[in-house]
Amino acid sequence: MSAALAMALALGIDACIGWPDALYARIGHPVTWAGRAIGWADRTFNHGSETRRRVAGILTVAGLVGGVILATALVQTALPDGLVGTLILALLAWPLVAAWSMGEHVRAVLRPLQAGRTDDARAAVAMIVGRDVTRLDDTGISRAALESLAENTSDGITAPLFWGALFGLPGIAGYKMVNTLDSMIGYRTERHRAFGWAAARLDDVVNWIPARLTGALFALLSRHPRAAWEVIRADARHHRSPNAGWPEAAMAGALQVRVSGPRLYDTGPTDDPYVNASAPDPAPRDLARGLALYRRTLWAMGAGLALIGGLALA
Repeated sequence: MSAALAMALALGIDACIGWPDALYARIGHPVTWAGRAIGWADRTFNHGSETRRRVAGILTVAGLVGGVILATALVQTALPDGLVGTLILALLAWPLVAAWSMGEHVRAVLRPLQAGRTDDARAAVAMIVGRDVTRLDDTGISRAALESLAENTSDGITAPLFWGALFGLPGIAGYKMVNTLDSMIGYRTERHRAFGWAAARLDDVVNWIPARLTGALFALLSRHPRAAWEVIRADARHHRSPNAGWPEAAMAGALQVRVSGPRLYDTGPTDDPYVNASAPDPAPRDLARGLALYRRTLWAMGAGLALIGGLALA
């Protein structure tokens, strides 16, 4: 059984059809299953002193991630060897890759932008970013969508495929639980600062390599690879995230636009530095170019995984 080939197949299935609405209506989705478990743990254990909350958060992360890894490892040991096992593994990994949904969410922003429907684009971008979008113009919407596309290519596609290729079903499922934990409780709010500390730190660790791989792929597959590498070297380390700066800087350099910078959240404004500050702001046409780079990156990931997997099976 080849985990790398299974991940290539899972990527191909998801990129073509995503997770069908009929399946979602019938059984939900693994991320929603994880979300229910995390929500229960948050309601049940996130109370008391800050020290108690931090310990409870550590135990929650250990229990949920460890439980998922153990359960999926048992499933994987039951799979047959060879191509049949690889195909079953691909089907099990398929819902844990977000290639279709990421592209579709960004296309949902681009289409109204191109048609001049700024309000509709603003509503669509609110689905994929956490900032206050009420005052964003077309430039701000394009920048927010590009940033989300860059960061979530790493978190939603490269990282699960990377850990899946290394460790099979436990790798991709364990990563997805870590990422879902971070997205739900890994915030520096009063409620989650202590309880979500372990989730946020572990998410930083497991995304360290995938973020840099994503940045490298964006740069290598762009029309301006040298410029992309220069922006990565200059600006990636200045991003508030230890990982998101890599794909965002690569995307900015590849498209020769600036991203990041000051933004407004429900908790107030931030004064983040721009990435590729001397470049112009992105326009809707740059968002379309970003999607084209995203598609090339998916093809490259799939081909690379298929090559590695094919050699492993041979």
